[in-house]
Amino acid sequence: MSMPLESVPFSELLRQPAETAERLARTRALRLRRRDAADLVLMSADRAEAEGEVVDLTARLLASLVRRDPGLVREALPTVLPWVRFLTPEDAKQMADEFIATAEAAAAVGNTAALSQLLTEWRHTAEIHADPDLYRVLATPSADDFGPVPRPVGE
Repeated sequence: MSMPLESVPFSELLRQPAETAERLARTRALRLRRRDAADLVLMSADRAEAEGEVVDLTARLLASLVRRDPGLVREALPTVLPWVRFLTPEDAKQMADEFIATAEAAAAVGNTAALSQLLTEWRHTAEIHADPDLYRVLATPSADDFGPVPRPVGE
């Protein structure tokens, strides 16, 4: 699913909507590049529905298999997501359990954003475990109060 998308400027869609949309007959989707905002993806509704069905089926199938053999996902994750190897055994088990539950729930509501967020969070946890100096700094208790945290720009 992570195949690169054909990329076009958003202005091309505005200037030549029919020609730009016609490109969808030759590609899975178009990435519409924008200067001052996040890029957009344009795809046919049929394609989006088909991909949604596949995601839903895959999540439900995975959940069904895991209910029969909970160790299945735990064994497979390091092969699919190599960074899982940096997690402690306890964290890897917790990550697998959360992944299964979140995938099933995400499929039920038709929105994978929570699953993507979960993977990002666990990948960052693995990055911390992979760097002994960073892990030491973050794992060392601190008695200091570092003061208020400034509000992020754009919030």
